[in-house]
Amino acid sequence: MGEMVEFAVNGTKTPGYLAKPASGSGPGVIVIQEWWGLVPHIKDIADRFAQAGYVALAPDLYHGKATTSPDEAGKMMMALQIGPAEKDLAGAVRYLQTVSKGTKVGVVGFCMGGALSLYAASKNADIGACVVYYGVHPNVKPDLAALHGPVLGFYAEKDGFTTPAVVKELDGELTRLGKSHEFHTYPDTDHAFFNDTRPVYDEHAAKDSWQRMLGFFHDKL
Repeated sequence: MGEMVEFAVNGTKTPGYLAKPASGSGPGVIVIQEWWGLVPHIKDIADRFAQAGYVALAPDLYHGKATTSPDEAGKMMMALQIGPAEKDLAGAVRYLQTVSKGTKVGVVGFCMGGALSLYAASKNADIGACVVYYGVHPNVKPDLAALHGPVLGFYAEKDGFTTPAVVKELDGELTRLGKSHEFHTYPDTDHAFFNDTRPVYDEHAAKDSWQRMLGFFHDKL
């Protein structure tokens, strides 16, 4: 359904996967990859957004690199420079604004992308709604006080990376700051439960969170 495109970032070009609905236009959503890279699963999520009426752009933050090896994925995630990644995301937002409806866009990220989703939303006033799936990255420190829009978070009870304690701390901090947010933790699920290419995939949690996310974006964008 979608196609690879390039968008401008600081005088250079960054690749990404763009998927549009049959109507050709709709609200815009940025889809941020897991640590694997811009793999078919992430493109499939963009396609699903397009089927739901959204224009979805998944920027390739690894610029052509992808892997199925957890060890290699971990190394690529740790090698990712957060400053340039944030510029890539800002460029993706600007590009998406030219091909979608409305001035505000949504952003959703998974695992590494979940942390970057929250980070981007704290940096960019053009992000009107942020969704986080079990966001984790040791080098990503969002300025939560600077968040520009509401946050919807999905988490796993058995997550060894984004543990319930981490989620509780984030919830408390957002509450203290008066930031609009809503968190859901799914019982008996593990990190990456949304990824239907992984053994940890949980159909109920994936479908329920997808519907909640679509409702959230429908209301906020």
